[in-house]
Amino acid sequence: MDASAPPPSSAAPAVSVSAAAVPPAVEATRWVASGCAIGLIVLGLAWELWLAPLRPGGSWWVLKVVPLLFPLPGLLRRRMYTYRWVSLVIWLYFTEGAVRAWSDRGLGARLALLEVVLCLVLFAACALHVRIRLRLHKAATA
Repeated sequence: MDASAPPPSSAAPAVSVSAAAVPPAVEATRWVASGCAIGLIVLGLAWELWLAPLRPGGSWWVLKVVPLLFPLPGLLRRRMYTYRWVSLVIWLYFTEGAVRAWSDRGLGARLALLEVVLCLVLFAACALHVRIRLRLHKAATA
């Protein structure tokens, strides 16, 4: 047995993608997911502070973007766990967008539709990212 080889482990290996061998599909889903998350942050800030706030001068609803800041590092670093939980949490933002698209009028309704679209694209990118990574891991271990 080679002395430099790591000892065998009974635990299942973590699904990871090294920075040197990142397939283009994984990289594309990473950038789409990160871009949509940043887009949701910018949209939330602009919407609640300037474009169509519930109250003149901005509203406390701007705080809804704070939870979107937490997954950004994990999305950029391709953390599988982050992609999984973001694909679940994003439905809260989707629901808010759908309700406001139905109930708001004018610019608020259009901004809500944009939020819905960004949420759907973010979900699709996260789901596709996880699926590709799991398929790559399965192929590598087979």
